[in-house]
This record gives sequence, structure tokens and C-alpha cells, in this order.
Amino acid sequence: MSAQTFPDRFVWGAATAAYQVEGGARADGRGRSIWDMLCEKAGAIHGGHHAEVSSDHYHRWAEDVALFRQLGLNGYRFSLSWPRILPSGTGQPNPAGLAFYDRLVDGLLEAGITPYVTLFHWDLPLDLYHRGGWLNRDVASWFADYAELVARRLGDRVEHWMTLNEPQVFVGHGHYDGRHAPGLKYSLGEMLRCAHHALLAHGRGVQAVRAASPRPARIGFAPMGFPKLPASDSAEDRAAAREQMYAVTEPNHWNLTWWADPVLLGHYPEDGLALFGKDAPKVMAGDLEVISAPTDFLGLNIYQGSVIRRGATGRPEVVPHPPGFPVTGFNWPVTPEALYWGPKFAFERYQKPIFITENGLSCRDWPSLDERVHDPQRIDFITRHLRELFRALQDGVPIEGYFHWSALDNFEWADGYKERFGLIYVDYATGRRTPKDSYHWYAQVIASRGRAALEGTAVDAHAHRFDAEHAAALRVTAPR
Repeated sequence: MSAQTFPDRFVWGAATAAYQVEGGARADGRGRSIWDMLCEKAGAIHGGHHAEVSSDHYHRWAEDVALFRQLGLNGYRFSLSWPRILPSGTGQPNPAGLAFYDRLVDGLLEAGITPYVTLFHWDLPLDLYHRGGWLNRDVASWFADYAELVARRLGDRVEHWMTLNEPQVFVGHGHYDGRHAPGLKYSLGEMLRCAHHALLAHGRGVQAVRAASPRPARIGFAPMGFPKLPASDSAEDRAAAREQMYAVTEPNHWNLTWWADPVLLGHYPEDGLALFGKDAPKVMAGDLEVISAPTDFLGLNIYQGSVIRRGATGRPEVVPHPPGFPVTGFNWPVTPEALYWGPKFAFERYQKPIFITENGLSCRDWPSLDERVHDPQRIDFITRHLRELFRALQDGVPIEGYFHWSALDNFEWADGYKERFGLIYVDYATGRRTPKDSYHWYAQVIASRGRAALEGTAVDAHAHRFDAEHAAALRVTAPR
């Protein structure tokens, strides 16, 4: 690694999730998921939107892979649709669903892009929900059988696997505050039981992939990171931020250690057990040994961080952002230091190589009169975050890659199509793809191994212009 470039083997990626981009909801034998159910509930999704077609990646995958290749990605993180592969969640697989992922993986490899496969990104088969879903301890076995099936099928070509994406969100939003599918408002104890079963599924999934894969597999999972940022450079504030990042302080799902400690340290955190008390899940003999099955890396999804200082009482306290603080289209605060402190504190505790498995922002994007999509805020956001990530690398944190969220504009869960996170603009009425300015700029970042983000200003880095002929050439077409 030179003074102003990322390591040669650094993974420059982008990410998507099956339910958010694939569409094809009724195509080729796919089963229904809990998100299909929620989309039919009046008022559950912004604007009454649904993902029947979404970005239509199921039919346009070849066009998308061509765009990813021209972008220069050397890694693409995507999830498999459990109900597309096993329409009822268990039982006989769907040959057409498996064939789709065969084509996608083969297409990525032909394009020189390494697939990073997530087994579960929230689309639980509806039939399994009707059998109790995450509240049923058997879900760990159902997940293990699914993991074994896909590892046998794809493991000759896929080396990198993630079990669960953001368990804090699909458990908490789905089973505690009811915002996400399946839209339940369980008690704290029931939610924590779902969480325990999800962690058991992770462990059983790790075991299944290792046993079934024809080639050695690298496996991790991708929780939310919840970085805490010291309010100053003082030792007191740094210690307070570290303490708060490792703490379970509220009776809810919004923390890292309740989810990551069992996986990576083999036990639940003591402060969480004390806080949750009688609501803490009943841990059966052998559970923690399964949950802590050896993994190879830690994925962290990081979009923002909260600022912490040592309060007058000696305890950590949150420092509110001042009025007018920068926010994204989703009204999330812009805190680039999260990509320094989040990986730094996580590595200090868990001693695992780290991937930034999601990082990005929603902007209010639309095609301009010149038919291009100008998103300078996204370029500035990535620039600032990559500089902080580089600082963490320089401080010795073993960061293996960065996956921008998202490769494509897509269905943003309960917010429907209101939020646009993609490097590639999607016209949902026609399916037309338009690479945004950030796409062209990120291509420069990748080609320069990060130098385009680390040197100069974001505006300077974006000073190049692409003529209409080159922009048109990037609009790859493929049969529907």
C-alpha cells in the first residue's frame, strides 16, 4: 500500500439484495415471501409501492453485470432469494431459481467480478412464517438445509459467503416495532427469542456451508455497526465512545454487541443479560457453541454514527447534532468518521478482518435536461467516507473491502421507491438504466486504487466530463 492508494488486493464492490432489485416476483416458480405479504397490506409501504418488478434485475441481470464490469467492480455482493430457490422454504428446490443464480454467478465470473453471496437479506419464505418463522426454533434447521443446498450448487464457484444481513433490523423492525415484514409487534422477550433463533440459524448456516461447499469457503455475517464517534480527541471522549459502542444500554435491538458477541466471542454480553433480565432468551446446552462456529471475517453495514463524550457524571453521553447538520435524503446524519471509528473499535473487540458490506446514501436523483443524473452529494459522501476508511487502514485495521450501497436504485423496503441509493439510476416505468455521475467517478476511484478519492477535492475529482457518445455506450441493452 503506497502513501495514497488502497492495497492491491482491496475489494472494490457494490451491493444489492434480492428482494430489492430482482422483481420477477411471480416468475418461474418463485414462492411468496413475508415482504410480498406486507406489500399487500394497506398503508404498510410508502405510496402503496410493491416489488413485483422493482429494478427487474431478474430479467436484466446481463445488462447489469455489463455495467458492473464497465464500472470496474472486482466484487459484487448480492443475496439469494430463499423463496425463489425453495418456494415453501423447505422441501423440493425450484430448478428455475437455482438456474438463475447459476447464470448470475457465471456471468459475474466471466466479467472478472468475484461474487460475495448473502444467504438471507430479509425475504423469509411465507410458508415458514406460517410455521412460526423466527419465533420457531426449527428455523435454524430450515436455514441450515437451505444453506447446504446452495453451497452444494454454487460452492464450486462461490468462495465468499455471508449468512445474515442486519439481524438487528429484520428481527427488530420485523418483530418489535412492526415497521418491516412481517409487521409484528412482539414483546421484548419474544423479539429476543427471535434474535436467538436467528443467531442459531447463522451458526447452523456456517456449519452447513463449510460442510457442503466443494471448495474452501470464507464465511462471515453482516450486522449493523452502530459506530460511536468521540466528541473530541481527548482520551476521555475516546474511551467513552469505545465504551458506548460496546454497550447494551436500551431494551431494544439497536446495538452491536448483543448480536456480535455470541458469534465472535461465544457469549452474550453481561450488560445485555442484566438489562434484559427475565426477557433474555433461554439458552440451551450447545447453543453458544453452534452460534460461535468459526468465521473468517466480520461484515459491517455502516451509514452513520452518533457522537459521544464523557459526561459530567462520568458516564458516556450522546452529543446531539447541531441544527442544520448535514443529512442525506433519508434524513440520516452525514458522519464520515463512522468509517474510521466503527471498524477500529470493532476490530479491537473482535480481532477479525473487516469488510464494509454496506455504506452509502439516498439522494434526490433525477435525469437532468442533458439526460444525465448529477449526484455530487454522493461523490462527496463517498470521498469523505473512503478517506476515513483509509485512515483506519493506515492505523492497522485489516479492512479487506468496501461495498457501496447500492449498485442500483431499488425498492427501499417500507419506503418503497422514495429513496434512491444507487450508482445507477433506474427508471422503474421502463427499466432503463442510466449510470449517474457517481458511477463514472467511482470507476476512477477503482481504477486508481482509491487515489481519486484520497487526493484533491471531491469537486476536483469530478471535474472530468463524459461526452454524450460515451454516456450512450454505457447504456447497455439486453433482451427482456
